[in-house]
Amino acid sequence: MTLSASSTICVALIGNPNTGKSTLFSALAGMRQRVGNYPGVTVEKKIGHLTYGAHQFTLIDLPGTYSLAPRSPDEMVAVDVLLGRRDDAPRPDVVLCIVDASNLQRNLYVVSQALELGLPTVVALNMMDVARTRGVTIDVERLSKNLGVPVVPIQANRKRGIDEVKAALAKLAGQPVAPRSSPFPAAFQQEVALLCQRLGAAPGSPAAGNGKAPPPRYLVERLLLDTTGYLQDIIVAGHDPGLHGAIDEARQRLSAVGCQVPAIEAVSRYGWIHEKLADIVTRPQVRPVTFSDRLDRILTHRLWGTAIFALTMVIVFQAVFSWAEPAQNLIDEGVAKVAQFAEEQIPDSALRSLVVDGLIGGVGGVLAFLPQIFILFFFIALLEDCGYMARAAYLMDKLMVRVGLSGKSFIPLLSSFACAIPGIMATRTIEDRRDRLTTILIAPLMSCSARLPVYALLIAVFIPDRGFLGGLLNLKGLTLAAMYLIGIVTATLVALVLKKTLLRGPTPPFVMELPSYKVPAFSIVMHRILERGWSFVRRAGTLIVAVAVVVWASLYYPHDASVAAPYAEQRSRLEEQAAALPDDDPQRAPIEEQLADLDHQIAGDYQQQSILGRLGHLIEPAVRPLGWDWRIGCAAIASFPAREVVVATLGIIYNLGEIDVDNTNEAGLDNALRQATWDGTDQKVYNIPVALSLMVFFALCAQCAATLVVIKRETNSWWWPTFTFGYMTALAYVAALVTYQVGMAIS
Repeated sequence: MTLSASSTICVALIGNPNTGKSTLFSALAGMRQRVGNYPGVTVEKKIGHLTYGAHQFTLIDLPGTYSLAPRSPDEMVAVDVLLGRRDDAPRPDVVLCIVDASNLQRNLYVVSQALELGLPTVVALNMMDVARTRGVTIDVERLSKNLGVPVVPIQANRKRGIDEVKAALAKLAGQPVAPRSSPFPAAFQQEVALLCQRLGAAPGSPAAGNGKAPPPRYLVERLLLDTTGYLQDIIVAGHDPGLHGAIDEARQRLSAVGCQVPAIEAVSRYGWIHEKLADIVTRPQVRPVTFSDRLDRILTHRLWGTAIFALTMVIVFQAVFSWAEPAQNLIDEGVAKVAQFAEEQIPDSALRSLVVDGLIGGVGGVLAFLPQIFILFFFIALLEDCGYMARAAYLMDKLMVRVGLSGKSFIPLLSSFACAIPGIMATRTIEDRRDRLTTILIAPLMSCSARLPVYALLIAVFIPDRGFLGGLLNLKGLTLAAMYLIGIVTATLVALVLKKTLLRGPTPPFVMELPSYKVPAFSIVMHRILERGWSFVRRAGTLIVAVAVVVWASLYYPHDASVAAPYAEQRSRLEEQAAALPDDDPQRAPIEEQLADLDHQIAGDYQQQSILGRLGHLIEPAVRPLGWDWRIGCAAIASFPAREVVVATLGIIYNLGEIDVDNTNEAGLDNALRQATWDGTDQKVYNIPVALSLMVFFALCAQCAATLVVIKRETNSWWWPTFTFGYMTALAYVAALVTYQVGMAIS
């Protein structure tokens, strides 16, 4: 096969976790990338594009894996893409394997599997600087010759060697691939050939069909090696029913000649690796103590490491509030000007109410929290890219074991602080079914970014600005940290209960690789911040707009004109009095103030007669013990599809409600919340216990339909999302009730 210069070259990027694969992908594709899911499975699909000379490339970033042995949906997708068995992805023209130069022996395991696919392959030798620091030297030229493929030394985080990688890819695409020897012994290859014959697969064919056609040789080989049954259920279905027995017989024959399955694979591949690396890699007799080693003595120390981790988290939460305020004020001012402009352009009507109160008020209220989102993900990206997050997982393993989980659950739970959906998807790396299910069920308790706007609004308005330790800490930041802590503690207790009851089982061991520390790449950190920020804005522009319109409509309609009739005469009299006075007459201001009060009173009456208002009144007896009035009940109901909608809903409610914003110099939702009163009284609705009760409720409640749908997809059952919704809602109500009642008792 040959490719013309104008052809688009498809490149599949594979490699072990923590080898810099995502960094290399970003260095190659830059901003020209998009993220989605493979149809039918919740496996992330990252596609990028780049141009090099006259060549156009499409990059497919496959899930990080230590092996191309499909035992989970992630690994199956990676293998299917490489074999050209997916209709939604082209078969790669070239495979780009990224390996960690400081740990070459283990990384070549997946390379040995990739070479069997019969595709042109380039090996990117990353982290050469780390290898040099450890005294490891590699003869790159001889390594390339031994492997039979181009090997390019790179430093992905510094974008060194990237052009050389592009040149190697362009040069190799379309070139014929010389036959490659198998690392397996002859007896094993003979059994594979017999199975290929029985399945009708061409022994030399790397790809054959879409799953219903005979499988390619590589999958037949995997079929023989996979003793878990995962691949057998997928491949054998629809074929010869006696194939299960034939596979068992083949394994017995192999065992009789000393080729135990599946151990034969590790023996054969590491033997092949040892042969290829002979006299190519040199290491010092005594492993030198590196900077990472010295740092790990402190950062992974049981006492000092845990203290530093806790301090790091507090600093992050302090920064979220301290740094975001100026940008947030600018956004608030911009939204207010846009609302004022729209109000001046559109005549008084339902359309003006929809645009100003529904769309601008609703979405604008959410966008104001974009600076906090940026700052939070700046720190998360920074800590991930420098290698600290793996140490945090190591530290947390000691705690996770006590609730029956392992450190493997930490990364999915940490991802859930951004969004529970990728966190739940990340549980696929947990082999134990009970552990995976437990992690899925507690992941929504982590305070995701959608909760941040709720916390930020209520803390900014109701928590006193009180400093400690000479201003180093303040009460607002500590309250935010407490909200995150509530989710963590609750998740721990729920996991403990689940592992003692429904999902009882032994705690699996935790094994993970700690990457070397490195200086974070600015471009990588910025890309991750922008990716998360854009995801938040896109959500505001789609789901939140849709819900804002529905909320506005349910608060506006039926809009019976008879509601305003009792106020018509009073309003007409006040308007006549105001019209009779010159604009600069000091008596005019009190009259206009009475008119504004009257308008707010009318708007409040309309709200109470609206669909959502009636629902709020219906549940008010249930939420009153939490300190909530019917308006907060309305916001809670509207936010069940997506919790971040609550800020938009409050914005809509209080823009229409009886709020006297002229009594102070402030404007906006924060002032509206401060001024809100119980109907027919001067008693304020909000105080510190109410604000804490509301935040605790949102910290623990399962208000995200998308998360529940993903739980259903991952567990293949509606029972577990129903269980999650039920237990989280009950917990949220009880915790909010206790918070308010205790708060009122001691205040």
